[in-house]
Amino acid sequence: MQLFSRMAEWPAKRWPWALLFISSVLLEATALYFQYGMGLEPCIMCIYQRNAVFGLMFAGMAGMLLHNYPVGRMLSYALWAVSAVWGLLIAVEHVDIQTAANPFFTVCEIVPNFPSWLPLHEWIPQVFAATGDCGNIDWSLLDMSMPQWMIIIFAVYTALLVINLVARLARFRGF
Repeated sequence: MQLFSRMAEWPAKRWPWALLFISSVLLEATALYFQYGMGLEPCIMCIYQRNAVFGLMFAGMAGMLLHNYPVGRMLSYALWAVSAVWGLLIAVEHVDIQTAANPFFTVCEIVPNFPSWLPLHEWIPQVFAATGDCGNIDWSLLDMSMPQWMIIIFAVYTALLVINLVARLARFRGF
């Protein structure tokens, strides 16, 4: 129970947000290594998951800078929640595409559906252009494809968020 109490205090400190930031930077670096070092072309679902990881990075950065302010922590939590859950949903959909019984009927866009005011795939195509096919499984580790690993990663981010929010609520409610 003492760990739970300590976890409730973490968002008011800089280092937990730094861990969120650093872990997401490492994931982005890994994605770019897969793309440019190993020659694996990202599909549209990979790009969307990459965006979710960027969201986690921004949540960590906001938390590092604004951890002393309740509104800053709420903004960081919101970014963390949206990014982790959205990334998890996209990764699950990606696995569904890869494991479809009839891949002929699976749909995978070619051009990212970014807002017209934020065409990342045009501004930074080296990072946000989708050049691969969603159905291809070009890499695996322990018999799991990259989107299957991303399900685990986003689930861990989501679980850590929920555990931390529950710890904070329990602390303030006197549980």
